Amino acid sequence: MTVSTPGIHHVTCIAGDPQRTINFWVETLGLRLVKRSVNQDDPGTYHFFFADAEGTPGTSMTVFPWEGMRQGKVGSGQVARTAFRVPTDSLDYWEDRFEEYGVEYQDRVERFGETVLPFSDPDGLPVELVEVDLSADEPTVPWTEFVPKQHAIRGFHSVTLWLTHPDRTADLLREMGLEKLGTEEAADGDRVRFAASGPVGKYVDVLPTTQNGRQGHGIVHHVAFQTPTEEDQAAMRSVFQSAGLRPTQQINRHWFRSVYCREFGGVLFELATSEPGYTSDEPRSELGERLVLPSEFEARREEIEDQLVEITVPRAGSAQAEE
Repeated sequence: MTVSTPGIHHVTCIAGDPQRTINFWVETLGLRLVKRSVNQDDPGTYHFFFADAEGTPGTSMTVFPWEGMRQGKVGSGQVARTAFRVPTDSLDYWEDRFEEYGVEYQDRVERFGETVLPFSDPDGLPVELVEVDLSADEPTVPWTEFVPKQHAIRGFHSVTLWLTHPDRTADLLREMGLEKLGTEEAADGDRVRFAASGPVGKYVDVLPTTQNGRQGHGIVHHVAFQTPTEEDQAAMRSVFQSAGLRPTQQINRHWFRSVYCREFGGVLFELATSEPGYTSDEPRSELGERLVLPSEFEARREEIEDQLVEITVPRAGSAQAEE
């Protein structure tokens, strides 16, 4: 069986204040809160899922708002940049929006023939927007409550891995079915790009660094790759084992099934199935409206809710703007 991943399934990062986090990802960036839940390993902490209108695989940034954690620092063994796709000719709109909302952003850069706008979230997480030409069969469904369709984020573009010794990770990416597209010189070292087979979240860039990092606010916790079926996941897990890595057994994450593994450079990889999906316990029209708990936590709902701070999801106060 030939094994390959279509690309990124989701990225999970660490934040601080829960309300500030929701305000930024929903109102400022225009993503939909598709799931309001708790960290299944720490149920006294929220777990937010921000995605397109339907929670399509390849579109969801998920966030653990751990308020008491220290500020993180990007370094080796981490996802150093997370990039989202936006339609061509959107970056003027986004720069104006960042000015309006007080978002810190940097000058645009050209990378592999694409225009990139780097910026940071309120916790310092390095994020980028990349202009792309959308195809006629574009699979993402933009959420347009705050950002018009022609400029809305359309899922992930890429992640950039910072690694002290990137060669073994590069070999692993090839074993996962990603193809090396090329190398581009940059101020921070030679950037090597790999591409998966799918249309969304297909790129992984690898950069060498000796800079030390630490986990905390503003840092990616892990990146999940799509293994759409359980058979795909089992085959990819075997790829990891054959490479000498130690993947976990499958873990039920309620909306997908997961396998975790630290790759050779220290980045935490996850393999995530497409099913059951975010609409398995809520209708599409009500995604993110209430606190959803996996069944094993339902008996503790009152206790868990008492530990969580109240949050309010921003509302535009009008129908979604399609144009």
